[in-house]
Amino acid sequence: MTRLLEVENLSKSYAGVQAVKGVSFGLDRGEILALIGPNGAGKSTCFNMLNGQIRPDSGAIRIDGDPTLGLPPRAVWRKGVGRTFQITATFGSMTVRENVQVALLSHTKALRRFWGYGGAADIAEADRLLALVGMEIHADRAAAELAYGDLKRLELAIALANEPKLLLMDEPTAGMAPKERIELMRLTAEIARREGIGVLFTEHDMDVVFEHADRMMVLSRGVLIAEGPPTEVRRDPQVQAIYLGEGLVYDSRHQDAPASGSTAQEAH
Repeated sequence: MTRLLEVENLSKSYAGVQAVKGVSFGLDRGEILALIGPNGAGKSTCFNMLNGQIRPDSGAIRIDGDPTLGLPPRAVWRKGVGRTFQITATFGSMTVRENVQVALLSHTKALRRFWGYGGAADIAEADRLLALVGMEIHADRAAAELAYGDLKRLELAIALANEPKLLLMDEPTAGMAPKERIELMRLTAEIARREGIGVLFTEHDMDVVFEHADRMMVLSRGVLIAEGPPTEVRRDPQVQAIYLGEGLVYDSRHQDAPASGSTAQEAH
């Protein structure tokens, strides 16, 4: 069976500095894969190559068996790739519903219809997506009025507007309170597993990673140094030395997760 996402020997350098070197991995439908590593490890570069924002120097990327290397972000999006960003990007002057409508109309190549008919199109589908992420009661509010956690939920609804097979989430819980982080990722995991959406996300909060990731990968200086179930990766001596820290303490109440006060939780 063809894997949802296949990445082979992906590499990118800038002025002789190797940002990503020979990275290979795969992702299945409904699987949640975390990509972690310290600042400068190459996580953002890797994400932006998958999304079409950066062209790799070499390697191969396939989505459902179709090569996407060299395609622009819009073409990758139309292949069924949703994306959320560390810093939310919404239209503050538009309502919550209108933000989702714009994404829906872009997906159907009917964006001009939004302006020509005053935004009346696709209301039912926009409301369905907002209900899916628990934001239906805010549909008529301006996006600029939302609390940060609600903006993250809105961004998730927007990312789901093109019926994605693959969801790329760049630090989805950045800037959120601890409770909001867990709630957002639980919601994402429920939707992904129910709809068969593959999720690749970067994250610095290890509580989020250990609770929700089926597998995790660790990048260091552009090289993939470990990959596997979180319970195995956390024990890797190289991972502990480079990223998690030699003195990592685990909460005895959660055998598979580090304590919330560990050095890993907010590691950069």
